[in-house]
Amino acid sequence: MAEPVQTQPLLDDESLDILDEFLESDLVGPEALDIISAHGFMLALAIAPREVPSSLWLPELFQGQPAYENPQQEADVVALFEKMRSNAIEALEHGILPELLFELDLGGSDPVETPIGDWCAGFMEGVFMDEEAWFGTQEESAAELLLPFMAISGVFDDEDAEIGELIADPIGAQRFVNQLPELLLDLYLLYRVPPESPKPSPRRKGSAVPGTVAPGAAGIPRSKHAGNKASGKGNKSGGKKR
Repeated sequence: MAEPVQTQPLLDDESLDILDEFLESDLVGPEALDIISAHGFMLALAIAPREVPSSLWLPELFQGQPAYENPQQEADVVALFEKMRSNAIEALEHGILPELLFELDLGGSDPVETPIGDWCAGFMEGVFMDEEAWFGTQEESAAELLLPFMAISGVFDDEDAEIGELIADPIGAQRFVNQLPELLLDLYLLYRVPPESPKPSPRRKGSAVPGTVAPGAAGIPRSKHAGNKASGKGNKSGGKKR
């Protein structure tokens, strides 16, 4: 029986409360992400193939510029979001799954209408910050790994009805939800951990040596059978799990 994967919170409860209260306050606009969506958003930024500068993601997170009470409050809030991101990177780097702010059990509910849907919508907002990097060189793998996030987020329902149909069945929806934590690690490994370079094979007796031309090289016909193959935001209210 496999041992359960270790999980780790990205911030302590006090820090999460500070961010939650700030995001729910009148200091930010009504379209700002809530703490659940922001958690997903920052995790996406932690996994992203290339770093997105804070000058770009902060306006997206707050949907504008907050009316900070003073410069110290601004520094404290930004520092906590940066810490959330850096803690996510550190956890994933060590094969530890970030602790989510909600329970994974849907209880038969439509996932789009739950905090899980909010979190996935926030995650996809993070992906949209640099779509080219997410899909540019790993399009097939990225699409496969991101499909549960896309379906549960609900942000593609108007564009592609087939994605929404993937979670129409409660059993299928719960299966997608259960995959979310480990998919974070899979995505991190896809983008952030370079594949191991294959070790050179030992040269066999009689094989070509440097300076000689092997069969199939330029100017030498290959067998006639030889060939080359080439081988998409809802901001709904939701409770936090503590």
